Amino acid sequence: MESRYQRQLLLPEIGEQGQSKIARSRVLVVGVGGLGSPIALYLAGAGVGTLGLVDDDVVSLTNLHRQVLYAEQQQGQPKAAEAARRLNALNSEVKVEPHVCRLTADNAAQLIGQYDVVVDGCDNFATRYLIDDACAAVGRPYIYGAVCGFEGQVSVFHAGSTPRRYRDLYPDEASVLAMPHPGKAIVGMTPGVVGSVMAQQVLQLICGYGQPLCGRLWTVDLRTMQCHLLDL
Repeated sequence: MESRYQRQLLLPEIGEQGQSKIARSRVLVVGVGGLGSPIALYLAGAGVGTLGLVDDDVVSLTNLHRQVLYAEQQQGQPKAAEAARRLNALNSEVKVEPHVCRLTADNAAQLIGQYDVVVDGCDNFATRYLIDDACAAVGRPYIYGAVCGFEGQVSVFHAGSTPRRYRDLYPDEASVLAMPHPGKAIVGMTPGVVGSVMAQQVLQLICGYGQPLCGRLWTVDLRTMQCHLLDL
């Protein structure tokens, strides 16, 4: 019988051993919107054993050009619950755990502590500081990503030989939180590209291959297709 994972099993970086690690892993995605959609879809497709989804928002029409987990008839429904249904339909072998709530200072460490890796699909600075602090407290890797317009960036915090933090990238929390919102202008392809890179980082950490973005920041501008790697 053909395995659904046959094509990635052919990769020496994954193989049977890596696939077993993926199947045993527990990954939490915070935010299942523009970034969270490709992250969750590709992780479920890859066979992550347990996929947690944190989001307190509902589906709206303006989401649909970039939040590819959802359909028109799901407007007004909780994203985490609807995403869980879509992911279960994609791969019934994955246990999907929807958390229809907002990540807060009261629940962050408890939620994050249940998982092996945390992936940032959120769209605000305050939640990223919460994730960073909770990951520091419970010792979990943090896959960071952010998008705006045609640009995006990805890094991996709390992992590697010289771990870095989100607070190393943006140390002045008060100034960052006081900054005006960068705006909602974006093309759907930007979170598609960046979210796919973030999902790849998860597999690299789980299986232990390649050079994850630990202590480095990857940036892309889709208008020029220029990418940069910066040491943190």
